[in-house]
Amino acid sequence: MRRWVVVVAVLALAAGCQCEAGEGGPSASGEALEGTAARGEPGGAPRPPTGRVAVTEDGETVVFAGPRTARESAPVVAHPERLVREPNEPDPEQGAFTLEEAVEGLPIDGQLVAEIGTELGTMFCDLYADRAPRTVANFVGLARGKRPWWDARAAMWRRHVPYYGNTVFHRVIPGYLVQGGDYLGDGSGTVGYTIPFEPHETLSHDRAGRLVMATTSEGGRDSAGAQFYVLDGPAPQLDGTATVFGQCRPEDVVMRVARVPQSGAPDNRPLTPVRIARVLIRRVEGGAAAARITVPQLPPGEPAVGRGASPGPSEIRSLDGMRRRQQEAAEQLRDQAAGALPPR
Repeated sequence: MRRWVVVVAVLALAAGCQCEAGEGGPSASGEALEGTAARGEPGGAPRPPTGRVAVTEDGETVVFAGPRTARESAPVVAHPERLVREPNEPDPEQGAFTLEEAVEGLPIDGQLVAEIGTELGTMFCDLYADRAPRTVANFVGLARGKRPWWDARAAMWRRHVPYYGNTVFHRVIPGYLVQGGDYLGDGSGTVGYTIPFEPHETLSHDRAGRLVMATTSEGGRDSAGAQFYVLDGPAPQLDGTATVFGQCRPEDVVMRVARVPQSGAPDNRPLTPVRIARVLIRRVEGGAAAARITVPQLPPGEPAVGRGASPGPSEIRSLDGMRRRQQEAAEQLRDQAAGALPPR
């Protein structure tokens, strides 16, 4: 009997492992990922959202109330042996994604602004489409779900899926930069294509808040894909290595992200992942300086979610009073109809 119990326990454990990992799916094993890392080494893994999730066309994420389990709150790390890093199908855009495609459906007036919502505050970034059009097109297209990207976990091109929501800042260095935008969460993720270096004489790594595309140490300045960094101070040594394509504010949000507890060199990985909840693209009159946080909206057709709580004493009294007034009004109407009272 004792031996049988052991066998059942082992079988149950094996079944649990299969359910947790899944074929080609995420796992909470915490195994390190292999592959080429973008400039800046591996960092923390992203957290999955909880409850039911809906996403609007511009990447607005709406999370519906639902139970939060230990598994839901655990970081998600893909098994390195299951990643298909090289696309087995050609890029749907053939490397020629345009700014016109990226901004399709947006108003024509106002400055292009990226709203980067994090757990430590929201950054508003002016995007320099006039000076780095191809880079801005790529960033905007990914953020809005307009630009297809290669998902190494599922071995497929993702279409109409906003890219940046629920990624993390996987590398943070005070006084230098914060880097994020990798769907694998460790800096090793690629998106199946690269965009070329796009220099401009007026843009350099000369101040905090600069928004820049990250490149790989092996691929050089033409190896940018989806990852980006924001400067936490001047870094002139990076001039000529990556494309500057925006300016973010307020700088104190960048400072807070850069100073979270971390692992130290060489990874500089936050001990608790700093999640990028969403990246929204808008046109704003006055640019980032005039931008305000976007209030989440339910997608069309989705019912409003009730709070699911019992009314408090004051609300009960208010409801009782309303019912009493409604009853009195109904009685008065009946009396008027019966001729007991003259109409008012």
